[in-house]
Amino acid sequence: MSYDLNDAQPQMAPIGELIPDGTFAKVRLTVRPGGVDGATPMDTKLLKASQSSDAKMLDCEFTILEGPHARRKFWQSFTVAGGKVDEKGQSIGWKISKSTFRAMVDSALGLDPRDESPDAKAKRVLPGLKHLEGIVFAARIMVEPASNPQYRDQNRIANVVLPDEPQHAAIMRGETVPPEPVNAPPRKAASAPAPGWQAPTPAWGAQPQAPAAAPAWGAQAPAPQPSQQSSAQQPPASAPGGAPATGMPAWLNG
Repeated sequence: MSYDLNDAQPQMAPIGELIPDGTFAKVRLTVRPGGVDGATPMDTKLLKASQSSDAKMLDCEFTILEGPHARRKFWQSFTVAGGKVDEKGQSIGWKISKSTFRAMVDSALGLDPRDESPDAKAKRVLPGLKHLEGIVFAARIMVEPASNPQYRDQNRIANVVLPDEPQHAAIMRGETVPPEPVNAPPRKAASAPAPGWQAPTPAWGAQPQAPAAAPAWGAQAPAPQPSQQSSAQQPPASAPGGAPATGMPAWLNG
């Protein structure tokens, strides 16, 4: 018996090495359940509670699908309730997250962000945040400096790349697009810790929970093309009331 290593994939980047600032990439979102109920039945135990406020967040893992950084991952949480509020008492974090989620849907389905037709609006209606599981879209990635030198700088989504932007089509085809660095400010200076002080364990250091079952389309979502929607399958027959018979979100029907 022998082991043929010639067809092995390239080794992963060293742990802790960041994706370069301004990288464009096609990414897939995976939700990491945090044990806190969301606003809909399908979001039961889906959210994560903030350790410093009443905010509830969607804990997301992003995987780069193609290009020189394929298989690399980064993580980011999005506030969906609670936290700081505006003058109307509405969650500021949710308003920001809502804009990002809409951009993800537009990017995934090739929707013109200015399209306010009934068909486009229907595709932006999610029966639950769980339906973002497995969505594939174009993104620009930044390096966010840590405010505390005890922690590492981290990758974050700088912005979702929309279909009306010149890089979108090439990114979704899996082509390498020259990066556009965000040039985030350097980390803030911090005073030296007191003798004997130990850094607290961050939330992501806790034992992860088993992920909830993903929608069937989550593991099979094909890469969208410039002239196609993110699902290459034919739209399923509609059930009474306009809901898809398969339980798939309306925006996946193209």
